[in-house]
Formats: sequence, C-alpha cells, structure tokens
Amino acid sequence: MTFIDAIEADELKNKVTDDLSQLGRLYRSKKNAYQVKSVEHNLVETMLRKGWEEFGKPLKTKTKLRKPKNHSNKFEDDIWCQLYELGFRCLNYSNDFILPFGKSSHEKKQIDVIAVKKDIILLVECKSSEKHAKAPSFKTEFEGLRVRLSGFSKALEQLFGKGKKIKYIFATRNLKLDRTSVDIKRLNKTGSFFYNDNTYEYVKGLIKSYKDAAHYQFLALLFKGQRISKDRIEVPAIEGNMGQKTYYMFSIEPHLLLKMGFILHRTRANEVEMPTYQRLLVPSRLKGITKFIQNGGYFPNSVILNFSTKNHRLQFEPSSRGKSTRSRSGTLKIPNAYAIAYIIDGQHRVYGYAQSDYKKSNTIPVVAFKDLDSTEQLEIFMDINQNQKAVSATLRITLEEDLYWNSNRTDSRMKALRSSIIRELEGAFSGPLYKKISIGEDKATLSAKPFATALIRSGLLPSAKGNNFITGSADSSLYNIHNHDHSSEMIRARDSIVKFLNMCYQYVEDNFSDIFERDRYFIVSNRGTYAFICLIGSLNAFESDNRNVGTKTSPSKRFNAIEKYLNALLVQINSLPEEDEKLILGKLGSGSEVAWLRFFQNLVNQKYSKYEPLELIDWKERQDQQLQDKGRKLGTDIEKYLKKTVINILKQLFGENWDIEIGAIQRECEKRAAEEKEKLYKEGLGRQEIPWTDQFFVTDYKKIIEKYWTRKPDPTPSDFKSFDEIFSIDAGFGFNSKAEKIKWLSVFNSHRNNWAHAGTKEKGLNRDEVSFLQTEPVN
Repeated sequence: MTFIDAIEADELKNKVTDDLSQLGRLYRSKKNAYQVKSVEHNLVETMLRKGWEEFGKPLKTKTKLRKPKNHSNKFEDDIWCQLYELGFRCLNYSNDFILPFGKSSHEKKQIDVIAVKKDIILLVECKSSEKHAKAPSFKTEFEGLRVRLSGFSKALEQLFGKGKKIKYIFATRNLKLDRTSVDIKRLNKTGSFFYNDNTYEYVKGLIKSYKDAAHYQFLALLFKGQRISKDRIEVPAIEGNMGQKTYYMFSIEPHLLLKMGFILHRTRANEVEMPTYQRLLVPSRLKGITKFIQNGGYFPNSVILNFSTKNHRLQFEPSSRGKSTRSRSGTLKIPNAYAIAYIIDGQHRVYGYAQSDYKKSNTIPVVAFKDLDSTEQLEIFMDINQNQKAVSATLRITLEEDLYWNSNRTDSRMKALRSSIIRELEGAFSGPLYKKISIGEDKATLSAKPFATALIRSGLLPSAKGNNFITGSADSSLYNIHNHDHSSEMIRARDSIVKFLNMCYQYVEDNFSDIFERDRYFIVSNRGTYAFICLIGSLNAFESDNRNVGTKTSPSKRFNAIEKYLNALLVQINSLPEEDEKLILGKLGSGSEVAWLRFFQNLVNQKYSKYEPLELIDWKERQDQQLQDKGRKLGTDIEKYLKKTVINILKQLFGENWDIEIGAIQRECEKRAAEEKEKLYKEGLGRQEIPWTDQFFVTDYKKIIEKYWTRKPDPTPSDFKSFDEIFSIDAGFGFNSKAEKIKWLSVFNSHRNNWAHAGTKEKGLNRDEVSFLQTEPVN
C-alpha cells in the first residue's frame, strides 16, 4: 500500500526537476539579488509605486523592472544555489513543495528546498531575519520533528525509491541560536543538521576553494559518523607503535579516502570540534596538483590521518610478526563511514585526485593513527607545517589559545589568553565586533594581528618572557599576576577585558555611528584597531595611576572612568578639517599604527591637558619645528667639526699619503660621490663635481678615530692633540675604556638619522636629544 496517493505523488514529482537547462535558468534567477519581470509600458507607473525600479534598456513593448528580494526569499534562493553549486542536479523549482508526513490532510509540511543526488535527499527548512535578532522558540516545531521525519521518509521512498540517505537541515540567517541551546539539542536528537550563518559562510568558502570537490567535505559535515555502506574497506597494512600511540601504514585509493575523509578547518562552522587547525585549500595550488597527477606525477610522502573510532571500530587482523621487530603485518578493516578519517596532513594531495582520472586506479601511502584528540592532531599539524609553507599570522594567532592555554610557560599562556580574547570579541553575537575579525580561515573586515599586537602593547595584558613577567608591564593590566590559579585568572581577565573593550566599541557604534560604520576609517580598520585599543590601554593606565581603577575594577566602572576621553577623541574626529583627515588616513606602512595612536592621544590631550603620557610628550617635541631647527644646526656643526678635525689630524700623521692610509674608506666615499653625481644629473641639475671628502659617514669618522686613537706624529709638535685627547667625552656611558669614551659618536649617529629624515615627523629630536648635542666637542 502506498503512503501517498498516485495523483499527489505525481504532483510532487512535477515540482522538482532534473532538467539541466531548466536548472541552469533557475540558478541564474535565484543567484540574482533582485526579482525581475517585464511588464507592459502602461503598467510601469503602478509597479514603480509598489517598490519596483526600471533597469536596462526598454524593450519594444515592455519595460524591464526589478525589486530586491525580501530576506526570506533571498535566503531560500541562496541555499538552493549553494546546493546547486555542490553538484545537486535534482531540485525543487517552486516554493510550494508540500510533503505529507501522515495520512490526514493537515499532516503536511511545506519544504523550502529539496535536493536529490544519487542516494542522498536533503530537506531544508529556512528561517531568517532581515537584521540580527534573537531567535524565537522552536520548541513545538522540534518536538514534533521526529514524527514528521518518519513520515517524510516514507513519502520520499515512494517518490525517489528505497535506500536513500535523508537529512533534514534547519537553516537560519541572522538569528541568534546557540548550538548549545535547548532548541538545537532537540534538533540534534532527531539526527538533523543545524545550518547557521557560520555554516553557510563555511560552505561558501569550500565551494570557492575546492570547486567541484567541495561536496566531499560537505557530505562529511552533514553525515559525520554515518555509514556510506555496510561493507568495510579492507587494505593490507603494517601495525606499529610510536610515542605510545598505535598507527597503521597502508595504501588506499583516493576516491575512498575522499568519501570518508574530514578536514578540521579552523572556521566558526567547526566550533564544536575545537581545537581545529586546518587551512582551506589554495585553489590555484589544487589545480596545479591535479594537473601534476594527470601528467603522471606522484607524491611519495604519506598522508597523515587520524581514525575516529567512537562510533565505528577499526579491525586489524594480524598475519605475521617478524622476529626482529615489534611491528606486524595484516589486514586493516576500515568502517566505510563519513568523516571517520581526519586528514591531519596531505589535504592538497588527497583533493588533487578529486578531479583526476586516477582517483580510482592510483593508491596513495597513508600513516594513520587512531583516536588522537584534537589537541594531539593540532600538535602534529604544527610540527609538520612549521618547516613547510608558513601558517598564516591569523591562523597562528587563532591556534594559540588551543596550543598554549595550559602551558607551563608564562609567555605562552599570555599568547593563549590574547588569542582567546580576540575570539571572544569576534564571536559575541550582540557585540559590536561580531564577525568583524578574521578568525582562522574565516575572512572579515579586520585582521587578528593588530588586536594581538595592541593587547600586549596597550598594557591591558602584562608582557612576559619565559616564566617571568616583565617588570612594570602588569602595573595597569587587568590580569592579576599574583593569582597562581592560572586558568581561573585567565578566564576572569579574558571576560573583564572583552566586556571592557566591547563597551568602548559599543560607545562608538551607539553615539558616533558615522565613524563606526565608515569603511577603513579611524576605528573599524586595521590601523585604527591598534591605535584605538592602545589608546584605551593608555587611558586605563592614566586612571590607574590616579587610583581610580585597579585590576579588580568592574568593566562598567572602568569604562565610566575613560568615557569622557573617548568622547573627546570622537567629537574631534568628527570635526577634523578635510586636509588633516587626508593626511592621517594617508599614513601607511609599519609606522602608521603608532602615528595614529599619537594622533589619538594628542586629540584627547587637547581637551584634557592632564592626560599627557611620556610617549606623547616625546612625540610632541619631535613635532616642534623650532626644536628641530636647533638640533639640526647643532648636528651640522658637529659634523663639520668632525670632518675638519679628523682630516687635519690624518694629514699631520701621514702627510700627503693620508688618503691612501684610509684607502678602504676613501673608495666607499668615492663610490657614494659618483652615485650622488649621477643622481643629480638624472634629476636635471646638470653635471656637478662632488668631492669624495663630502661623503664621510659618522661611522667612517668613528672607525678612523678608533684606529688611530692615541697615534702621534714623530716628532710630535707641542700643540698636537691626538684623537683620544679631543674626542674622549663622558656622555654618561662610563669613562674607562676606549669604547666607552667614544660611545657618544654612536649616539650622535643615531640622532643624526632622526633629523636626516626631515619628511617623517615621527622621527626628529626630542629635548633630551638636543641637549645631548649641546655637550659635544664643537659646543
């Protein structure tokens, strides 16, 4: 007896299509963000009033109109398109696929997307919100789901035949619904799959990176642990032990490994598997590997796997053991199940076979462990990859939490804490930085690196080297270095810092939305991240010095203490003259982050003069043109004196051969003179003679002075003074050795490099450095 009557079954079959041309047209239509229609010219005005707009060239009798799809239809279309891109070629073509789950007329449910592929059927229920919002309760829907799925299974068997794997997918967009919530636990108990924003973005990334091979990882994600078939895969293997771990060595056809393999990509979609560690494939590299295989190439090194035997047991049937070895050969029987084999190393090699003609005829070498936990897999991955292609800075920062949280080293634990803070900032659904920070392989507006750098340099976290905190670095930090229960203190400090920073960013979003929402502007940008967090840390230190906040101050009280300073910063940013804005935004390169921080600090200082940290005082002095002119004149006079005095003494020591005596230096100076001569000529200034003696570096003078330190001519004139008598200066570095007596020259050279970069205001001289120049020999 059939579950559905024949007429209804035929109607349902007619609401799905496997016609490739029709599917192609549907895909193009659904991929479009707009609804599109053509109407008679006389209907255009009416349609425009209903929210439609004209686009393209008018046709002879009709006008083309379009209107943005509403969020619900757009989401359903996006899911449909994603499944099409994953290779499903039998899908619903309308939104009225109403599937019975019982015999009565009311026991039916509309299915938003149905997709069929060989032995797999996916039923997708889509729920969305136009903006991020808290999800309603799905208690009633999920409590009755098991019964509906049983009925759906019978209906689908009648429509598409027996033996299909059916997966119900509950897909959401912009709905806050935690994987640990009661609703999702109810969903999981039915064997269904929760497909949230993170999953959608992850699958989108899979399709981009893996192209036509993305469906392997996708199916492993959906059917993890479920049997592909009842038959086990049997391979000849060698069993061994290494580091108290059992492993197997064998060869296997790539098409089998593709089906049962799973990659722990470091993405939000795999958060339940934490710690995860793998990068998404590089498409160009994957294409190159496939071409290499097609041309007869091969990889002699082994793919590294970990078999998860939680649900399906491996069987090893030994046949023999050599007398001189603890290893033994035999047959390994592998359960043919989805995602049983975690690929630790070699995903490019495995997926390189996905589009190859040799995926069934070649075999690839494998070393497989069993039941390694995620942390052990991560350690193997890092050990293998530290000497190969560099792990990206973002992925490395993200992995630090899992690698170092329980480390014995203090500096490693601080890295883990920093990593955890960044992940919490990015992952807080109601937070202002939600999904704005790149985490693992998930790309976003902001990089994780400026957050990582700023959290340490801001003073919000203490700095450490080895097992010791650096003196003074914890003075205003939110981490209590005296609490030796490291894990609890790390959690407390993380929560405090995350709440504090979120309040600061939320203040900008709520009160200065134009600043917050502007792309690559002063707050939500990589340069702005460093400057803003370091400013917050600096303001926190200022209030800490004034004893208004301490390590245990609540985030809200800490924020209240610095709120007025943030307001001063943002008000002045809002009223910046266009030229000043362009000047600051135009600062690029490694020094731009610090330049932005000083700019921020200076804006606050203009409103609150008592806030003037030492680094800001130093920066302001280096912007003082009068001071720079004075320092530059002093420095120029010292250089003139050095040149005159050094050459004069050399002439007294060696007469007309003085230049030959310093031949190596002379040759370098002549080379510089020739280069300067060529440069001036090419700049259109004509041919100019450049004396080589104008090309001495301060380091050249220092070498000459050191070499002939106490040398005197023979006979020695009564008024002759040697280098040591003229250039021995006590500049506060000791006054015993020759090195100490001429240390001032190295310091002078460092200062000279600062004033020589006249176009870079971050350089220049401060008051102490100008005072130092006043103590030199010419002065």
